[in-house]
Amino acid sequence: MAWRDAKASRVRLLLFMASIILGIAAVVSIQLFSANLKDNIKLQSKALMGADYIIDSKQEPTERAQALIDSLQPDAKEINFVSMIAFPKNGGTKLVKVRGLGGDFPFYGTIDTQPSAAADTYQDKGGALVDATLMLQFDVKPGDSIKVGAVTLPILGALKAIPGSTAISTSVAPPIVIPYEYIEQTDLLQFGSRKEYQFFYKTDEPIDLEQFEDIIDPQLKAEEADLDTHTSTSERLGRRYDNVGKFLNLAAFIALLLGCIGIASSVHIYIKEKLKAIAVLKCMGASRMQSFLIFLIQIAGIGIVGGLIGSLIGIGLQELFPYILQDFLPFSVEISISAQPILIGIFLGLFMSVLFALLPLLRTWYVSPLEVLRVDEKGAQEPRKLRYVVIGAVLLFLFLFSFWLLNDALFALGFMFATLIAFAALAGVATLFIKGIRKYFPKRWGFTARQSLLNLFRPNNQTVVLVVAIGLGTCLISTLYFTKDILLAKTEVDQSTDNANIIILDVQSEQQEAIENRITENDLSIVNSIPIVTTRIHKIKGRLANELRQDTTKQMRNWVLNHEFRSTYRETMIDSEELIAGEWTSHATPNAPIVISISDNLAEDGIDIGDNITFNVQGVLMETTVGSIRKVDWRQLQPNFNIVFPAGALEQAPQFRVISTYVPDEAASAALQRDLVAEFPNVSIIDLRQVYTIVEDILDKVSWVINFMAFFSITTGIIVLIGSVRTSKYQRIKESVLLRTLGAKNGQILKISAFEYLFLGLLGSLVGVLLALISSLALALFLFKEPFTPSFIPFLVFLPGITVLVLAIGLSNIQTVIRSSPLEVLRREG
Repeated sequence: MAWRDAKASRVRLLLFMASIILGIAAVVSIQLFSANLKDNIKLQSKALMGADYIIDSKQEPTERAQALIDSLQPDAKEINFVSMIAFPKNGGTKLVKVRGLGGDFPFYGTIDTQPSAAADTYQDKGGALVDATLMLQFDVKPGDSIKVGAVTLPILGALKAIPGSTAISTSVAPPIVIPYEYIEQTDLLQFGSRKEYQFFYKTDEPIDLEQFEDIIDPQLKAEEADLDTHTSTSERLGRRYDNVGKFLNLAAFIALLLGCIGIASSVHIYIKEKLKAIAVLKCMGASRMQSFLIFLIQIAGIGIVGGLIGSLIGIGLQELFPYILQDFLPFSVEISISAQPILIGIFLGLFMSVLFALLPLLRTWYVSPLEVLRVDEKGAQEPRKLRYVVIGAVLLFLFLFSFWLLNDALFALGFMFATLIAFAALAGVATLFIKGIRKYFPKRWGFTARQSLLNLFRPNNQTVVLVVAIGLGTCLISTLYFTKDILLAKTEVDQSTDNANIIILDVQSEQQEAIENRITENDLSIVNSIPIVTTRIHKIKGRLANELRQDTTKQMRNWVLNHEFRSTYRETMIDSEELIAGEWTSHATPNAPIVISISDNLAEDGIDIGDNITFNVQGVLMETTVGSIRKVDWRQLQPNFNIVFPAGALEQAPQFRVISTYVPDEAASAALQRDLVAEFPNVSIIDLRQVYTIVEDILDKVSWVINFMAFFSITTGIIVLIGSVRTSKYQRIKESVLLRTLGAKNGQILKISAFEYLFLGLLGSLVGVLLALISSLALALFLFKEPFTPSFIPFLVFLPGITVLVLAIGLSNIQTVIRSSPLEVLRREG
């Protein structure tokens, strides 16, 4: 009976199935890709690092650390730092990451160059490997030269990939590889320069790297060094991309939920139309179980077939993810197919279809033969307790599935409640709209407009489900556009000359006057000249930093104890700072403790007003007291500091400077950089225009990924719309035929349908955009703390686009009535 009834209703059942196919496809494709990603990270962990383990230090290793490094006999070594380079061919300059390599690094994986032989010969020939994109930008080729500080080297090849680099990191500072022995000759390692020493090791015999790390790493940390193994790095990388997978999974899960809501709504109407047939079966002796199973088997079959089709589509879709995420991955992903996500897809299709269709299905159980003869809207209702049990089961499933995706009960609860709030808000607005129409019904409107409004709250109406389905999909993608504008607003270059857009780093004290003169000679003003002194915490609250590092019960994070702070001294606070505790001290008092100001993130580690801190300032111990705490806006692209000393405290300490200026255009920026790099090769110059461009490019890539996932939700919403509108077609056709029989013209019937679907489409998309507007406003005020200027794209594209789509689907339903006679239509539909 289930098979026979399904064949008679195959069009509607196929639409039910289509509602969940995309959601299943999204979940399966992401699950498969996540599994492949984890497998690839494990398989390629050595190639990602290029070695079995690395010892690195942010400063020149101490005598004890160097002895430990030498005892392990490194197979290769590197010094890397960020600096300016120049191309003598055309005078071009660029901020790059210089990597001075010595030895046969990498031991695993390869340095990908063009020509390929350059990777093997650059050390013997004394040449450089230059980032391939950088060579294209400056129109240089192998055979040209590159100037790195005081050294000019021939370019032997274009560098395409090297272990330890990602696409995003290279876009900020492209890598340049030169032989290790040339680093000292560059004269770029000046006082205050940020540099990293790395030592690479390859183990010929298998060892337990976890046990090795547990023994060696604490000894290195005591000497301000660190050990990373390929296994710990792969685990850290896996956790990082696991978060990306969780986000993608949640987006796919929302698409699946939309599909399930579509099924619940469509099955609700479908079952109501079958009530009379069910009662007839019961009159003929069918049991409650039999009548219930007929439709349960149909829905279960839809779920299994939909899950299988969705899983097959998901297998194909996962091939796209390596291309979508290639800018965020430091390696290429080899795709393979495993059975687990496919089985999960089929199970989800079956379980979620049955679970979300259970409430309307229960009506078949409670239909009595007597009720059939007078079926009405309130007949055959399941008991309230049973309804609550089913709703509870749905909520429990939401929590368990979210917990499975996130592995965190608190986050799972948060996601479940956020989803419920979004659905409730959309459903609530739709319900209020219906009640508002009922209460303030426009009785003076024309017949066609009034008739179309009545359809929004008549039996079998789809107002609530369509507003929820289309509204949520529209809300997701609209929120993306609104929040993207908030983030991009942070990257807009202020054209005011009060704001610097060129920052010059690592200016030595003896260079300060000459560089400032060079800036003013170019008719430019100096916005800031900030002194920087490197300091380390020696003692805090009377306890030595070394003692605190060994204390496993301490509340303070290790980075505070290990960090080499770049501090400054000045009389006043700046725009990116706000005093939140204590009193600001502008000048140091002679023969009294120096009163400093710390940032709020340091205060989170238990440092408070009045605490004593002893700093190691280039070998000199300095006693200080915390006098104030500042809230620092680290998002502003300007020098900000964790620790600020008062004027008169550090003037005699070894220091370097950061000088900033404003240039009006790219030509002036290029000219200034060219002059400064030619005369002062050790300085590094950041052009904030380029930084803003990189940030905008990254945001575009992120928004593309989110757009791709929102596609599943919006498309599922449209499929639910098609299914719901097509399901209500049969009710609307009978009404339209009756109207024609009473004398209504085709034009009137067309207008009635057009107005109804116009209202539905407009309401669904409008509620979605407005909900996105409210949520984005909250994000701007409470998270980003920025003024909110909404994008016009959702209003200009989604509102009319979704409305026209709903209108087109609705009008396609009524063509049968308009083209044929009433009797012919009734016979055909019967």
